[in-house]
Amino acid sequence: MKNSISTFAGRTCGLFFLVNKYKYRVGRVLVLAMFITGLHAQSYTWNNVAMGGGGFVTGLVMSKTQQNLMYARTDVGGAYRWDAANSKWISLLDWASENETSYQGVESFAMDPQANNKLYILAGTSYWNSGKTAILKSIDNGNTFSITDVSTQFKAHGNGAGRANGEKLMVDPNDGNILFCGTRRNGLFKSTDAGATWVQNISLGTIVTPNDNGISFVLFDPATGTPGNATQKIFVGVSTITATNFYVSINGGATFTPLAGGPSVLMPQKAVLAGDKNLYITYADKEGPGNATTGEVWKYNTLTAVWTNITPAGGTGYGYSGVSVDPNDAQKIIIGTINKYLLQYGPATGGIYGDRFYLTTNGGSSWRNLIGSGITLDPNGCTWILGQSIHWGGSIEFNPFNTNEAWVISGNGIFVCNDLSATNTTWKFATKGIEETVCNDLVSITEGPMFSVIGDYDGFKHTDITQYSPIHNPRMGSTNGIAYATLNTNKLLRVGSKMYYTTDQGATWTQCTMNGSGGKIALSANGNIFLHCPNGSTFTYRSADNGATWSVCNGISTSNAIPVADAVNSNKFYAYDNNNGNIYISTDGGINFTVAGTPGSGGQKKIRTVPGQEGHLWLALANGGLKRSVNSGSSYTTISGVTTCAAVGLGKAAPNATYFTIYIWGRVNGVTGVHRSTDEGVTWIRVNDDEHEYGGLANGQFVQGDLNVFGRVYMSSAGRGIPYGEDNTVLPVSLTSFHVNAANGFANLSWNTEMEAGNNYFDVEKSTDGLSFNKAGTVASKAMNGSSSIPLHYTFTHDIKSLHGVIYYRIKQVDRDWKFAYSKVLSINNSDFKIETMKAFPNPAGSNNINLSIQLNTTRNVQLRITNISGVVVYKAAIGKLLAGNNLINLKDAGNLSKGSYFIELMSEADQAVIGKNKLVIQ
Repeated sequence: MKNSISTFAGRTCGLFFLVNKYKYRVGRVLVLAMFITGLHAQSYTWNNVAMGGGGFVTGLVMSKTQQNLMYARTDVGGAYRWDAANSKWISLLDWASENETSYQGVESFAMDPQANNKLYILAGTSYWNSGKTAILKSIDNGNTFSITDVSTQFKAHGNGAGRANGEKLMVDPNDGNILFCGTRRNGLFKSTDAGATWVQNISLGTIVTPNDNGISFVLFDPATGTPGNATQKIFVGVSTITATNFYVSINGGATFTPLAGGPSVLMPQKAVLAGDKNLYITYADKEGPGNATTGEVWKYNTLTAVWTNITPAGGTGYGYSGVSVDPNDAQKIIIGTINKYLLQYGPATGGIYGDRFYLTTNGGSSWRNLIGSGITLDPNGCTWILGQSIHWGGSIEFNPFNTNEAWVISGNGIFVCNDLSATNTTWKFATKGIEETVCNDLVSITEGPMFSVIGDYDGFKHTDITQYSPIHNPRMGSTNGIAYATLNTNKLLRVGSKMYYTTDQGATWTQCTMNGSGGKIALSANGNIFLHCPNGSTFTYRSADNGATWSVCNGISTSNAIPVADAVNSNKFYAYDNNNGNIYISTDGGINFTVAGTPGSGGQKKIRTVPGQEGHLWLALANGGLKRSVNSGSSYTTISGVTTCAAVGLGKAAPNATYFTIYIWGRVNGVTGVHRSTDEGVTWIRVNDDEHEYGGLANGQFVQGDLNVFGRVYMSSAGRGIPYGEDNTVLPVSLTSFHVNAANGFANLSWNTEMEAGNNYFDVEKSTDGLSFNKAGTVASKAMNGSSSIPLHYTFTHDIKSLHGVIYYRIKQVDRDWKFAYSKVLSINNSDFKIETMKAFPNPAGSNNINLSIQLNTTRNVQLRITNISGVVVYKAAIGKLLAGNNLINLKDAGNLSKGSYFIELMSEADQAVIGKNKLVIQ
């Protein structure tokens, strides 16, 4: 966070009154803020779709003096702090703007051993923002940062080769004003003012290595300094095998000399200094993470200058990287391989292969293989990780306060073992809060789930975006595109290295043939026609037989085209060429394309079509703003007020609106971010804030609204998964009525909802004094996935025979984010009620000879229904008005009910409350 202004507000909506709705966390997770655009303001909560890890966590650092203080860095998804109380990670860099996307690649980080509140981050990525690089400094554990741009002096590459080496950035353990930073191409830099300014170390000069990794780590010997005085002995590792790769300074960095004696054809990865002055260094033949094939582990005695090869027996064919020492036992060390694929769990044939971890308690004289006996992988609720390995384990760390516990990084997240002494160790997937996937696309289906496709790990079918979801199966790894048929929503198509379609909304998938891999796809509104433009191709292909055969589409030669289907007319497809500025249209199911119009060049290729509106198109034209067409691309209207537009998407219409909500990532009234319009672009509000920019749209280049939840919007990111925002001013449930009455010793409650969005359940609460309420029962939402745009009816019956006097009731509505709201309070007086009865006779009865005796307290209109024992309604009738007192009814029109048991219910027509219920037997 760079700056934050927060505002609290209350609200009411319909019959619900919000209670405990707003929470506030200083820093990364800002649950309530007001976002101002012009005269408009909106309150939004931002979070991430739950997928779980999914990317390379490149390093861990732990405080040796403050228990549970731990940080993780990633190659494309920023940095995190461990929240031990909630067993999850907190993201620290979500504030990065689209001009700071580069900061999502964290090259290194450092804690100040004398000040646990201080954290320094070396952030930069070569391919974002021209490689913008900064030293980020926090004095509050990552809640806020100051930024020192060092791009003109040196550049980092958090997603570069050797990114698990380190740490390159270190704070002097005796003087917190002194920092050293190893770089990839410019040698060693020093700061004497706590990171504010930096000067190149002349002694080492400009170090350039063939692998472009440069300096792999910097390490201090704390014993060679005193508090307030600079540490004198400093070690520097260099990522090369063709020149000197290990240096030492004994005068605080004024001069460095080569430190000879280690392995000659391996490069240092990491080093750690034990309390007995032995330095443990891991080596590999390459910088890693994906290319090391061999390596060794060495011990260097800093007092005697003696080198010892302590590589585990039989482990010389492995590259090594991770190393950690017990702060209280200098003989206890844990190490890890990198890029070694040996059996971790499962059968010998077809098992899961990954890295090895070794533990010594005698300074490396002997080692215990922590993986060799087989491990148990605990998914920790994230089922897709089963069948995956712990790999690229470039950093492994003891818990300094419990060295029977160790944490290790992986190409898919973080794992922890809580009992290293176990014969068969268990490693738990400890990535809750870390969302590091790169989402390439997603679709939200009306009255259905959301489907995502991501890099490396396929994607997911999300029926609840707050919970981990099942991965697409069969799997193919990185998946580039997904589409669904708007008029046949059970049918979807996804593409990566392979192509699959489903006719049952992802329960099963069938593989297609394809011409070229990757790229983007379209599915006609009825699902009968596939279009596919493979990655790097100028051809777009068409199939009308579920991908069995393909033909080239005529009239379109756009490179890397993104074909899009009209959401109504199954014969219409569109494609935009951002080079010549043309929109192409096909009206014959993709066989032939012609130019429909020319909105302008330079835009984003992804056109948005509109469900239920044939020919409606929305197009993000970058510096050309936002344009729309209502005639299949023949002509366009420029939306005023939108200066730039990188992406556009549609979501569920606002209450009482007649058109879908429009979302953009763009610039409106001088402010760049996610903006929303509920009136077809006439007015806009910004719905994210400066704390939730996620580095912009980055790889996926999309924003997309949810078609089931008004106000919910998704966006792509460089490596923070799928961030999404939700409108705090939108009540998840619109309650239109709430009634309670009493009959036969029961309170009968009924309520109706007009719409539901993310609803979880209702708690019925009762009170005898109107002040203190207790739960009487729970009623689950009837809406699919908690969201519905149609009215729903609910009932609840409460036994009040033991209660006397006035009884109060209210409904507590709980949404899927565990926010809740209360209805108004209603009351009944149990002492006023007389028993109302309904009796069927004869019983058993014939199907055409059913009589009812009904005793009512008041005159009212009633209805009758008969259900079988499965709850299926087999008869329903509006009886009409019955008088107070006794009423006799003969059901001659009940039909020919088959023999069996039934339930017959009498209900008030006004509120559907059950007056009486009898079991009925037909013989």
